[in-house]
Amino acid sequence: MARDFAVVGVVGLGTMGAGIAEVLARSGVRVVAVEVDPAGIERGRGHIEHSTGRAVAKGKLDEDARARLLDLITYSTALTDLADADLVIEAIPESLDLKAGLFAELDRIVRPEVVLASNTSSLSVTQISVHTGRPGKVVGLHFFNPAPVLRLTEVVRTVVTEPDVVTDVVEFARRLGKEPVVIGDRAGFIANALLFGYLNHAVAMYESRYATREDLDAAMRFGCGYPMGPLALLDLIGLDTAYEILETMYAQSRNRLHAPTPVLKQMITAGLLGRKSGRGFYTYDGPDSPTVVADAQTPTAAAGVGAAREVRRVGVVGTGTMATGIVEVFARKGFDVVLRARSAEKAAAAIGKVGKSLDRQVNKGRLSSEDRDAVLGRVSPAVEFAELADCDLVVEAVAEELSVKRAVFAALDEVVKPGAVLATTTSSLPVIECAAATARPGDVIGLHFFNPAPVMKLVEVVATIATSADVIATAHAVCQAVGKHPVHCGDRAGFIVNALLFPYLNDAVKMLEAHYAEADDIDTAMKVGCGLPMGPFELLDVVGLDVSLAIERTLYNEFHESGYAPAPLLEHLVTAGRLGRKTGKGFRDYSR
Repeated sequence: MARDFAVVGVVGLGTMGAGIAEVLARSGVRVVAVEVDPAGIERGRGHIEHSTGRAVAKGKLDEDARARLLDLITYSTALTDLADADLVIEAIPESLDLKAGLFAELDRIVRPEVVLASNTSSLSVTQISVHTGRPGKVVGLHFFNPAPVLRLTEVVRTVVTEPDVVTDVVEFARRLGKEPVVIGDRAGFIANALLFGYLNHAVAMYESRYATREDLDAAMRFGCGYPMGPLALLDLIGLDTAYEILETMYAQSRNRLHAPTPVLKQMITAGLLGRKSGRGFYTYDGPDSPTVVADAQTPTAAAGVGAAREVRRVGVVGTGTMATGIVEVFARKGFDVVLRARSAEKAAAAIGKVGKSLDRQVNKGRLSSEDRDAVLGRVSPAVEFAELADCDLVVEAVAEELSVKRAVFAALDEVVKPGAVLATTTSSLPVIECAAATARPGDVIGLHFFNPAPVMKLVEVVATIATSADVIATAHAVCQAVGKHPVHCGDRAGFIVNALLFPYLNDAVKMLEAHYAEADDIDTAMKVGCGLPMGPFELLDVVGLDVSLAIERTLYNEFHESGYAPAPLLEHLVTAGRLGRKTGKGFRDYSR
């Protein structure tokens, strides 16, 4: 029979502890909340009263329910008042010494059968547990911030945690309306271990001036559907908190990708801690405010120097999904478009695909029949490269093979008029290699549209070391003209989105490979705990494991970073023909 956690102690009433106390009381659990001094109690009480007051104002809680909730919480500055608790949850600062000392003291106060839980986000639960005489009854119970809102809890078992303790804590978490995932004891657990490597990588991009803070954040919001960009998220978490988590992860993993990027420590030393201090990667209108205000780094004009070139006629080379999507994007915004294919039949079929896409918009009431006909009227087929001669911009969207792309650029160089911009929509190959196949490298740029092009707002504008400033300005203006959000970066493997996304996906595969957690729990942790639209294994199966492996190999070959080496499990699945949804089997079986 499961333990009855009728009275629960919460030690520490910062943002996290106060949120946990509120969650418990919302579920009818009696709470004994302990802080070190009366001032701490008043801060914690204020957190809870403010949070529940907001819930009443939003109609999510009525006044009677709020009063009952507040009555269930007793405040104290004495740990001895926890003597009757059935479970104690620790939520004090992330210091192993502090937590170990607290657990040793709690061990002397509470009954022998009482479960002790730590809300640590990255420290070793095992190291905390050995300071008690009951390590088998110690678990990690990691809530996410804000605790009253986020549903995920990570239940962390050590090698000596008793199985029935884990079972009972999982059931209790479900009673609280949470979604628990059970994992082993290693730095960062699931969510932070995957999240903070990605965040640290984004900081390194910012530090090296590879991309601006605005473009890094916009790339992940528009390109991956993330609720927040990485730098804005770090400001929310707190740079000091992030640094401590990364330090703990690095101490355990010795993975250089977990070593905190130096600029983090510099910012912390300067007092730039994020929202809580009013300045971090962004500047806010006051401490604890979410409102960003302009500062010295805020962009004041479009990227590039000089005026943009005029673009009226656009050529698109290719007949695949990406090519036809780009044709539709330009034609719908009033550009004349020439679609070049290897044969008249292929060109006709590709324009037919554009027509079917437009028909779907008509059927959904998003486009009139007249507008559809007008869009198609602006698209003309071509077989010879010479038919692109008078285009102002030509976008190459052929197979992701460098030799094929170089051949296309060499052919374009022979026929397209001087001053035309030549763009590749490659997702990972070097743009400079395409430029080097021409006698006009200054006119070549990357325009990486995301699939499906008519829907996705993001375009990565990739300048090489040879790209002219007015070509960059032209690319920026064209993206805006077709309703896309351009972000700028340099010409290196993965650009922004893939360079941040695929190491994270690779880390998830390594986590699964190590039998640390199941694919379902890892997906749940990232969706529920971090608000991501898809878990890593869902996303890998959608992208295709072969495509993912090719991108990861490209990243590894460019940066020679051991942490980027593709996980052997991914390579084995590709070798076995398990490529994801397109073959019916990947990390999951879709054929049943």
